[in-house]
Amino acid sequence: MKSLENSVWENNSDVEGNWKEAGRNIIMPYLEESYDVVVVGAGHAGCEAALACARLGLETIVFTVSVDSIALMPCNPNIGGSSKGHLVRELDALGGEMGKNIDKTFIQSKMLNESKGPAVHSLRAQADKQDYSRRMRHTLENTDHLTIRQAEVSEIIVEDHKITGVKTYSGAVYHAKAVVLATGTYLKARCIYGDVSNATGPNGLQPANHLTDSLIANGIEMFRFKTGTPARADRRSIDFSKMEEQFGDKRVVPFSFSTDPESVQKEQVSCWLTYTNEETHQIIRDNLDRSPLFSGAIEGTGPRYCPSIEDKVVKFPDKTRHQVFIEPEGLYTNEMYLGGMSSSLPEDVQYAMYRTVPGLENVKIVRNAYAIEYDCINARQLKASLEFKEIRGLFSGGQFNGSSGYEEAAVQGFMAGVNAAREVLGKEPIILDRSQAYIGVLIDDLVTKENHEPYRMMTSRAEYRLLLRQDNADLRLSPIGHEIGLVSDAMYERVLWKEKMIEEEAKRLEKINIGAGKEVQEFLERHGSTPLKTAATLAELVRRPELSYEALAELDPNRPELPEDVIEQININIKYDGYIRRQLQQVAQFKKMESRKLDENFDYSTVGSLRREAVQKLNLYKPANIGQASRIAGVSPADISVLLVHLEQSRHAGHGEEKKEL
Repeated sequence: MKSLENSVWENNSDVEGNWKEAGRNIIMPYLEESYDVVVVGAGHAGCEAALACARLGLETIVFTVSVDSIALMPCNPNIGGSSKGHLVRELDALGGEMGKNIDKTFIQSKMLNESKGPAVHSLRAQADKQDYSRRMRHTLENTDHLTIRQAEVSEIIVEDHKITGVKTYSGAVYHAKAVVLATGTYLKARCIYGDVSNATGPNGLQPANHLTDSLIANGIEMFRFKTGTPARADRRSIDFSKMEEQFGDKRVVPFSFSTDPESVQKEQVSCWLTYTNEETHQIIRDNLDRSPLFSGAIEGTGPRYCPSIEDKVVKFPDKTRHQVFIEPEGLYTNEMYLGGMSSSLPEDVQYAMYRTVPGLENVKIVRNAYAIEYDCINARQLKASLEFKEIRGLFSGGQFNGSSGYEEAAVQGFMAGVNAAREVLGKEPIILDRSQAYIGVLIDDLVTKENHEPYRMMTSRAEYRLLLRQDNADLRLSPIGHEIGLVSDAMYERVLWKEKMIEEEAKRLEKINIGAGKEVQEFLERHGSTPLKTAATLAELVRRPELSYEALAELDPNRPELPEDVIEQININIKYDGYIRRQLQQVAQFKKMESRKLDENFDYSTVGSLRREAVQKLNLYKPANIGQASRIAGVSPADISVLLVHLEQSRHAGHGEEKKEL
């Protein structure tokens, strides 16, 4: 590889755009360099992809339209939330950076859904936006084997269905063994509010206007999606006395399993809750004809699960109010994020509607709300490894894949980066299935299901969510992270020790019997628990909803001293033992379907009795196994039965391995 120090302007006969002068060709010089991996984009997906590749020892270059936009948070000022917290903790367990970074830069932290079961508990933290971006940039700048370059990538270079590099708008060529596309919302981006339409990326940054044409020329199918963001307001113009103060947790739980819990116990800032009202809604209804969302000025499809305030008012006419969360953008600024009121209405309407909300009567807007349109791909063109089916060595992640959210982007970027690195190293890709991780659910949904709107992760999408809790992400995924090479030996050893402690303590609790003596009965009465008629094990008492492992300490004086995270697992594993066993049985059935491999080059029109729609869909998606085939829209259970019969017949006919036949 050519180092930056040795980069030169070279004459190269392959360059296009020759000059003609005095009847002869003069070849334009251009910058030419070689890397193992090129990452296009330095948002949340690009950062994770670049770090993963570089940490695995591959010479990596990451391109960004602006170095100041590295790990930018152009929308909400938080990391995590319902199901998204799961993704961040899984990413951390695999060796990603997002969890570590938010632990250093949060200003408020809260565990959501604590009144519900542990499967849906989700950590969410308000970030200091500037600090978050600054620290992530610092991490990238100080990672070995990683080069940051401010430039717009305008072309991908493909030879014989294999990626060989990229070209920038200036004409520079960067050869690569693998490329990760993580362009976010920048491709042909357009920010819109009212009649105003600016060809800019988020936060007024430069869009990337040239790469789309190159992708289309290489046979990649593109979509046009949109998302939006609310206005930012001047803190000094807000009357917080009319709002409900929202505090962080007294005891903060870190995102990263490597973060010392004591290091994140700090003073936190408040957020605030207020509501829209009928006056707000009437102003919106009266101005729908001026909304680009309803006038046809916006072409892109928006996210169903993160609608604008116009969408909410139109789609939920029976709702008399909607929540508005007032969240600080950071400690460095007076800007406040008006969460729940994203909009693309004209600025005069924005002022009118915001000022009907209690506490915002005199609000001053710092940045208008806007919708942003951008180009992204149809993710069905990807394998589960996030590699393009038709272009070897080309991977993609993040909003470019048709998803929404920082967290969804980060985990895809990480997996795309890991698999790009493994492609270069000649190793098999790492593919997480739906029973292993929310990351597996997310990627499987993207590449298997028809997504005509930005995809948002939700706990309800995970069939095995009792197993895929955020609290056990390290136990589930650290072994895989260690195998990849991104989880240290020390962290892995700690996980093995934790696993052993949980198992040993659970066995001990099953063996210790507690009699129905006076002391025990008084204890149970104090805790509102039914008295014992006969002796019971400590484990049986832990299973009672009103009791816990911690509460039973006074009946168990000889118990070992264990860390909080071990105690948490003991509690959950014992209390939900029956449900967990049932879900493990379901996973075993799921694994059977996933293990029935299919040849990705097979022509399904040769299978008799398959319905025409099923043939079309199966030939379109080219599923890797029976399980994935069963999740394709348009493929019925009856079609799957036909495939299974065909597999069995092929096997008995002696046509070799199933994979070769189908």
